[in-house]
Amino acid sequence: MYINRTMEATFKRIAVQFPVVLVTGPRQVGKTTMLEKLAAEENIGREYVSLDDLNERQMAKNDPKMFFQIHKPPVFIDEVQYAPELFTYIKIHVDRHRNPGDFWLTGSQVFKMMRGVQESLAGRVGLLRMSCLSQSEINGVPAEPFTLNIEKLTERAKIVKAVDTPALYERVFEGGMPALVSGQFTDRSAVYSSYIGTYIERDVKELSSGIDSLKFLNFITAVAALSGQMVNHKTIAENADIDQIKVKEWLNILETLGIIFYLHPYSNNVLKRTISKPKLYFYDTGLVAYLTKWSDSQTLMNGAMNGAILENYCVSEVAKSYYHCGLEPYIYYYRDKDTKEIDLLMEGDGKLYPMEIKRTAMPVPQMTRVFKVIDKSPLGRGVGAVLCMSDRLSAFDSQNLIVPIWMV
Repeated sequence: MYINRTMEATFKRIAVQFPVVLVTGPRQVGKTTMLEKLAAEENIGREYVSLDDLNERQMAKNDPKMFFQIHKPPVFIDEVQYAPELFTYIKIHVDRHRNPGDFWLTGSQVFKMMRGVQESLAGRVGLLRMSCLSQSEINGVPAEPFTLNIEKLTERAKIVKAVDTPALYERVFEGGMPALVSGQFTDRSAVYSSYIGTYIERDVKELSSGIDSLKFLNFITAVAALSGQMVNHKTIAENADIDQIKVKEWLNILETLGIIFYLHPYSNNVLKRTISKPKLYFYDTGLVAYLTKWSDSQTLMNGAMNGAILENYCVSEVAKSYYHCGLEPYIYYYRDKDTKEIDLLMEGDGKLYPMEIKRTAMPVPQMTRVFKVIDKSPLGRGVGAVLCMSDRLSAFDSQNLIVPIWMV
């Protein structure tokens, strides 16, 4: 069963403007499936080439000119990071012809590939970032970038079905891997085990030779245990039995592969007492639950990680709502040396929109008191909200909303 992606409309819009469109993101999140569907819909005979095929990869690397003599545009090249040698020849073709949509590309190793893209294809490529399925995509609800605009939230509340706390934790536990959500596979443990194994044996070892598979598995498990928290290299190193230098190197690999992302602290010249460490999140909470060995959603809901993984879920859903629409999310967190903290800050239109994420169905106004710390910021304070387990959209007052997490 194919699940419609929010990014489809964005991709179509970009593909008629740019000669090259590149969709990045981790393996198995649906990049290839989406582009194959769109290629079938355009019906112009676009050729598909995967550089996972070692013969194609060898030709692309060793004789890129021959590669494009055989695979003429319009062409869809999958896993293009394996042959950055192609970028120069793509540039030559684009500069000669300037045909929108000639090259559709996907790639799973974001940073390594982006260096080649920025050097060769600057100004010629439309960039999109895909992650695992969002809550909206899974539930077949129209998606748009998350906002605290009350009119938009009111309209969204009419089309999104409310769920209770156990049902929401079921979503957190199951995650957003298309192979599981679509019903293609039903054995959750087998899918995630294969997913991790594929990454370690293929992409991870390519990015850093000599990695011990068992040590890396222990490492990513230690990282998952700290999701939704400030990065602590020392704790990860101790739990994974590796040194802190390797922790930093391997965290960079996880970010490069699109497994984790960081929420950086908000600061400016006025707010000088803020903490400088970023917080760490996984795009897929199902992977976190698998790595940290929770047996089911009920156990997770009542376990020690219930707050941290719920925060991870909210933040990743907000981030995906922007990325899948082709936009960059300007989101941060706030924490100062007096331990005052705001879980999520969203910047836009010259304002800061503060949000607290709470595992409660009955939020109280005191939860918004910390929002006043950003009053000193040069940016104005926008509407704030408590994101929680409430069964309906509501508000404490005109400046502080109560937004159910199932609406994000």
